[in-house]
Amino acid sequence: MPLPLSPAFKALNDAAASRILILDGAMGTQIQQLGLKEDDYTGHGSGHVCRHHSDHPQTGNNDLLILTQPEAVEEIHYRYAKAGADIVETNTFSATTIAQADYGMEGAVHDLNVEGARVVRRALDRATAEDGRPRFVAGAIGPTNRTASMSPDVNDPGYRAVTFEDLRRAYLQQATGLIEGGTDIILIETIFDTLNAKAAIFACIEAMEAHGQRIPVMISGTITDASGRTLSGQTPTAFWHSVRHANPWTVGLNCALGAAAMRPHLAEMSAVADTLICAYPNAGLPNAFGQYDEGPEDTARQVADFAREGLVNVVGGCCGTTPDHIRAIAEAVKGFAPRKVPAYA
Repeated sequence: MPLPLSPAFKALNDAAASRILILDGAMGTQIQQLGLKEDDYTGHGSGHVCRHHSDHPQTGNNDLLILTQPEAVEEIHYRYAKAGADIVETNTFSATTIAQADYGMEGAVHDLNVEGARVVRRALDRATAEDGRPRFVAGAIGPTNRTASMSPDVNDPGYRAVTFEDLRRAYLQQATGLIEGGTDIILIETIFDTLNAKAAIFACIEAMEAHGQRIPVMISGTITDASGRTLSGQTPTAFWHSVRHANPWTVGLNCALGAAAMRPHLAEMSAVADTLICAYPNAGLPNAFGQYDEGPEDTARQVADFAREGLVNVVGGCCGTTPDHIRAIAEAVKGFAPRKVPAYA
């Protein structure tokens, strides 16, 4: 028997029927601007001391800031909401036991996901109290730093650093925590290996069955170079057919490319997918210092071309984008109708 739809599911469908929805922008860009040190990451400076102990340095563990600098993280989410985002992502891109193993923080994963969703909800409730606009929490699930389809050792092509079952267990813990924290959407993003994504999809279905409601799932792949393929070798069309069984609320692309380079791959996916399309490109490509130079108006103009051509239903920004980028994108696309989802027999 099919699971009943969550209340947010209907609200999102109603909103998406009338206009292009806006997703938020990059988290890492905003965190870098805070200039945090090791004591800030652990909460031993100014912040909340983390109850989870590790002997590893934590600088760079941006997910941990959910627990040690929740006010700062909430403020970033709030700024994106006020910039025009309808959907705001949790700061949980690396909040799995697999990714947190690099920091010795596997034990913090459940708390990271529960509190990650709650922090966003607080930020969105603040914004909605001010302007009355409903907004939605998207629980972000990243690809982890391991791939199930390829060997990391060129001398041993049959070796795998992670198994499907390893990924399924890690993603199940993450999805369960996000749902417990009150996420409205699950966003499986920056997919470079479709087998990893399939483990995440499987785990999310398990978590939703335990929860007793179907939550909208957004699935976003990343094209890694000019070949127009994911790292595991799939074209946008092949990627769509690999995840179509999950009946995602949206499918699309993010990261790796700026909007101009993303456009042909997005057009290919838009032509075949019988669901909503989501696109959130980088602010161009990074310069020699790893910084993103593309300004809000430049990014917004290119994303507006997606909308003008009828390619998208949800748009936002990835690496290098800021609240100013999201504000400009929201303004640039507001006059365009959302893409019409093609019907397939």
